[in-house]
Amino acid sequence: MMKLPPGFRFQPTDEELVFEYLKRKVLSWPLPASIIPVINLCNYDPWDLPGDKEQERYFFSHREAKYRNGNRINRATASGYWKATGLDRQIGPSHKNTALGMKKTLVFYRGKAPHASRTDWIMHEYRLVSVGDVASNSFPQTKNSAQNSCDEIEKWVLCRIYLKKRNSEIDENCEDERVENAAVTYDQRRFFYFTRRDEIVFDSVSSSSSSSSSSGITEVSSNGEDLDEESSSSSCNFF
Repeated sequence: MMKLPPGFRFQPTDEELVFEYLKRKVLSWPLPASIIPVINLCNYDPWDLPGDKEQERYFFSHREAKYRNGNRINRATASGYWKATGLDRQIGPSHKNTALGMKKTLVFYRGKAPHASRTDWIMHEYRLVSVGDVASNSFPQTKNSAQNSCDEIEKWVLCRIYLKKRNSEIDENCEDERVENAAVTYDQRRFFYFTRRDEIVFDSVSSSSSSSSSSGITEVSSNGEDLDEESSSSSCNFF
């Protein structure tokens, strides 16, 4: 597998996988990049596949019949098997109503049926149902693509395999986010509380100052009046 330069990521869409890679592989046309290796998926358990387990991995593979005279596809590995789930999705050009490819979703089960246990390994299997208009000025039909295109369509699939993120990890990330948000909210509340408290203290100090000054004026005036009354009374007594 050719490595991409630093900073580049291989994240193709379903349409790009079918039309730019799988179709070109079937018709023996040059690929946009030699990134997808060819392996036999039945020879590997999903955790033993080459590449980074934490990232999505892409592989070209051959479809093998489970029985010599049957049409069922072999999806068994050494430790389990791939089981299809849901409905196949059609993949076609946006400007046409015809589907050139199909996408199947499979889940890996460890063990043997009916006692196998479901795992978090997911595979998207892409296959061609038609190559459409194979005429091209840039890539003319070769002998292989012209004569064996139908056989190649049945032969090749392109698979995207990844490990689904567990609920516990999702809950843990959500919990971390909730704790972070709670901390921010708590800081905002503390800031609001102390700001509001300072305003209340300031208001109470202001009111206390105003009330004490007003009471002091009243007290002085009353004392003044009392002194006047005492002086007047004493003078009367003196006379």
